[in-house]
Amino acid sequence: MVQHRDRAPGRLFRHGSSSISALVFAAGAVALWSTNALVGKSLLATHPVSQVQFLQFAGAALVFALIRFMSREAAPSVAPRAAVAALAVGIIGLVGTMVLQYIAFASMPVIEANLVAYTWPLMVAAAVIAFDNPRRPALLGLAAVLGFVGVALVISGGRENNWFQGDLVGYFAAFGSALCMAFYSVMVGRLATSPDRLLLPSSLVGVALALLWSAGEGVAWPAGMDLALGLYLGAGPMGLGYYFWSRALKLEGSGKVAVVAYLTPIASTLLLTLSGEQLTTTAIAGAVLVIGSCIAVGLERSEAQDYV
Repeated sequence: MVQHRDRAPGRLFRHGSSSISALVFAAGAVALWSTNALVGKSLLATHPVSQVQFLQFAGAALVFALIRFMSREAAPSVAPRAAVAALAVGIIGLVGTMVLQYIAFASMPVIEANLVAYTWPLMVAAAVIAFDNPRRPALLGLAAVLGFVGVALVISGGRENNWFQGDLVGYFAAFGSALCMAFYSVMVGRLATSPDRLLLPSSLVGVALALLWSAGEGVAWPAGMDLALGLYLGAGPMGLGYYFWSRALKLEGSGKVAVVAYLTPIASTLLLTLSGEQLTTTAIAGAVLVIGSCIAVGLERSEAQDYV
């Protein structure tokens, strides 16, 4: 095996440049994602999930449309089957992840839902073990198992040492959100479709579904600061967050950038704690296992990509 330092200078320069760009995009995604649970919590205190989701998808669609308008990239010819596959990945990754995540936020303590939803890196690790022949599968497997043990501690110790203090639907929704994001992270780097072409149609599907959902509930629409916060959730964490993350994965795969992305639960949990959310000692131990396992998985996969 030959390490990166043995590569030709030109190839090394190109690789280094793409790695830096990928890390910058990943850091931008993490900064935006870290605010998602805190802002979402404040809106869900006074507005139903359907309205928050509509504002999110509307804000995201505006961002993706603006990026598409500003892009000078010519539209490549895509086979119908590939186009359908790209749309499916976008809908599962964007619509599935965000809708299920916010159902979880509304159905259980937000700080717990946030930690469970961010087990998607561990699910990606499981996919790597199953399909990508990693260098140290035992280490990846152990990290993933410890992470899911941490999830069990978060759920059992988050409130008065009892299991399932939120609605049971919320826990399933949080796991479903993590599965959708794991699927998206595995698949997006393998698609030839650019992030803006992938995400714009998906966000428009989300707008339509959320509009029908919210119209059926017939409640007053947010205004003023709540309207601005809802659009921020769409333009920031959902819109630019997904775009930056997709660009990072296409530039670097899911190795080194994953280490940056796995910092999201640390930052978001810290913000929620500062806002008044609390975890018991048992749940804190679980949170440490979840976050530590995510970082261990990211470091292992990053090291693996240092070899060719």
